[in-house]
Amino acid sequence: MRTYAESVAFLGQFGRFQKIVFFLLIASIVPNGFGAFTLVFVNAIPSHHCLVPDVNLTEDWRNAIIPLHVVDGKLERTRCSRYRLDVVRNLSARGYGPGDVNLTDLEQEECRDGWNYTGVYQSTIVSDYDMVCSNQWKHPFTTTVYFLGVLCGSFFAGQVSDRFGRKPVLFATMAVQTIFTFIQIFSVSWAMYTILLFINALGQMSNFVAALVLGAETLTNNVRVLYSSLGSNFGFAAGYMMLPVFAYFFRSWTSLTLALAVPGLVYIPLWWVIPESPRWLLSKGRVKEAEAIVRKAAKWNKVEAPRVIFEGYGVSKKMSSKESYSPLDLVRTSNIRITTVILCFVAFTLAGGYYGVSYNTAQLHADPYISCFISAAVELPAYISSWLALRFLSRRLSIIGCLTLAAVPLYLIQLIPQGLSYLSLTLEMLGKYALTTGFALMFAYTTELYPTVLRNTATGICNTVSRCGSCLTPYLLELSAWHKFLPYIILGTLAVLSAISALYLPETFGKPLPETMEQMHPSPRIKCPCTTRKQTLVPVVLLDSHL
Repeated sequence: MRTYAESVAFLGQFGRFQKIVFFLLIASIVPNGFGAFTLVFVNAIPSHHCLVPDVNLTEDWRNAIIPLHVVDGKLERTRCSRYRLDVVRNLSARGYGPGDVNLTDLEQEECRDGWNYTGVYQSTIVSDYDMVCSNQWKHPFTTTVYFLGVLCGSFFAGQVSDRFGRKPVLFATMAVQTIFTFIQIFSVSWAMYTILLFINALGQMSNFVAALVLGAETLTNNVRVLYSSLGSNFGFAAGYMMLPVFAYFFRSWTSLTLALAVPGLVYIPLWWVIPESPRWLLSKGRVKEAEAIVRKAAKWNKVEAPRVIFEGYGVSKKMSSKESYSPLDLVRTSNIRITTVILCFVAFTLAGGYYGVSYNTAQLHADPYISCFISAAVELPAYISSWLALRFLSRRLSIIGCLTLAAVPLYLIQLIPQGLSYLSLTLEMLGKYALTTGFALMFAYTTELYPTVLRNTATGICNTVSRCGSCLTPYLLELSAWHKFLPYIILGTLAVLSAISALYLPETFGKPLPETMEQMHPSPRIKCPCTTRKQTLVPVVLLDSHL
């Protein structure tokens, strides 16, 4: 029986049918790019201080009622307290000015009348739901809820896709994103917004994975590799680059959310253009449907299809292996256990670093829109670098190089003077470039390390662990309140430790994919040149001589 690629070879590699599938699937991935980072603007914290109600106060007291404190060598208004309004109002009524009393002796109180928000944003969910001061915990929690939704969606979408097909899941997740993004506009509370955000997130990366799998199974040979490595990632990056442009023109979170929901309606007609995966149909024994798609593709490509396209696929095949495997097999032997633990640690670091740097970029420059656009544009050369590395370089050394290159600028950022914000942004973008390249490499590296019987399970486990890293990212960024550069120091340290641990990962470049557990590539044994193992003397047994 011929393989799928051999059966559809008569179509050619990049005819009209392949071009339509290639570019339409890339277009379907674009919303995932701006959807993944919408919270950079929607959940941004504007400058704020206590609101002073319209009471009988002199202008001097109205300006002085908010205490001042030093932040990075500059005097700024405190965000969560003010001098007691009744005391200040009494002093103002008696004719005393701020210069007539010692302000440090005045008692302070919390912001009882709300906050006054200023800055480049017309509104965010932070300003609308007052997610500051005592409610500041809601800010990182909101982002974590989004990543938890992504994690759950990624976990269940694969199983649903295997059962019901790639195309239904692709459009179902697209509908989830569009519908619930639109409904979020009408949120009347933070709790309602968070619940809708979780449901919305279920369709985010699930849609990306569905489009990735559908393209990889429909296209063949070099076109499939090009789509999987560059095309899909470029679609994601294009959506990411569109986000700051939309956010610049739509300064309120409701108008921005609406603007990002509308493009989803454009994809409705694609249901009648994008086909189901012929490979999946064949795996389910639906040979006639698979042949109908291929014959339609032959008409589009203006080639003649053979009378029988898929010979022997009608016969149901049983698994040749009598053994069943579970996630526990990923830690059953010493070799696979070391590989799994190290790979999960590296995936955790790369995902946490990637999303940590991406979500924090807007804080490094006075203009968050420019910072976000640069952060998105950096992904294009990163994806090209990962594609070149997959073709020509060692997998293990590529991962180690990316982690090391990410750690160096993350450590150096704290040494940059405060006035050189452009240099800080350059260093962070260098780290972002390295983390993005490594993150893209991990997908291919994971599939090459494990045998066929465990490949999907291992990929799912590593992906889940990496999503746990992204879930912790919002709280990691909150540590900047204690020390401005603490998140960078932690991410840099994790990158160094991951680079060292990656030395013990097997090399897969230029080697065939393992099919069984026994064919897994062994982990290398790193010997320290400073130590030498003592040679064990083998005792010699003297036999009795016949002489």
